[in-house]
Amino acid sequence: MISKEQFEKEIEFIIENSIREDVGDGDHSSLACIPKAATGKAKLLVKDQGLIAGVAFAEKVFQYVDPDLSIDVRIQDGKKIQKGDVAFYVEGSSQSILKAERLVLNAMQRMSAIATKTATFVEKLEGTRTKILDTRKTTPGIRALEKWAVKIGGGENHRFALYDMIMLKDNHIDFAGGITRAIDKTKEYLASKDLDLMIIVEARDLNEIKEILQSDGIYRILIDNFNYEDTRKAVDLINGKCLTESSGGITLETARAYAECGVDYISSGALTHSVHNLDLSLKAV
Repeated sequence: MISKEQFEKEIEFIIENSIREDVGDGDHSSLACIPKAATGKAKLLVKDQGLIAGVAFAEKVFQYVDPDLSIDVRIQDGKKIQKGDVAFYVEGSSQSILKAERLVLNAMQRMSAIATKTATFVEKLEGTRTKILDTRKTTPGIRALEKWAVKIGGGENHRFALYDMIMLKDNHIDFAGGITRAIDKTKEYLASKDLDLMIIVEARDLNEIKEILQSDGIYRILIDNFNYEDTRKAVDLINGKCLTESSGGITLETARAYAECGVDYISSGALTHSVHNLDLSLKAV
């Protein structure tokens, strides 16, 4: 998994690139009609219900745009919100507040939606040993924000990208010439590059589970698109030799049943690719 320092750099890059994209050579609407010395105050108004996420990110955006802006946080990330709540107040240069507004809202609306959806999965799995994972099915360019939101919602992050974990899926296995060959070549590669990366291997049926178990050093087996009965059989076969993960079209309605099969994790791309943004506004006070 990536380090805290790497993650912070990703967040910094998102802010820099997003402001570049949105502001360009200047926010001419504000520059045209608002005096440079003008100051004001705005509130982040909640117009929906769910979990709030992105407050800490908003603080970073405001500080990047103008270190003299003052932020008064009233609701922290991960707290439940309802229509009419005020998450924070921001005060200072009116031009600076408007310059940061759209990035703050775009990010917080999506992050809050992801955190809210993740929390529904966490609640559904309560009382089981199973934890909910995200995937790499994220919006290009803002993966760090979406994975941050999953954590705020009570979920866990899968690998961040292609570089921080080995994941041998069906295409890797087929292109490599089979499961055992793919695993052996992977171990050789890691040794030759002096890399210490965890290895996850996908299984498409119980026979592939048995073959994977013949190799040592596997961190987790991805039990992909199995029905409930075969998932239980797979968990029994693995018998704690490595961690287990169910995936493949698992929904909120089916998650509990898969968890009750005994898997350690359920991964769902829907946490990040199928959400409806929460309605938030930044309003002048």
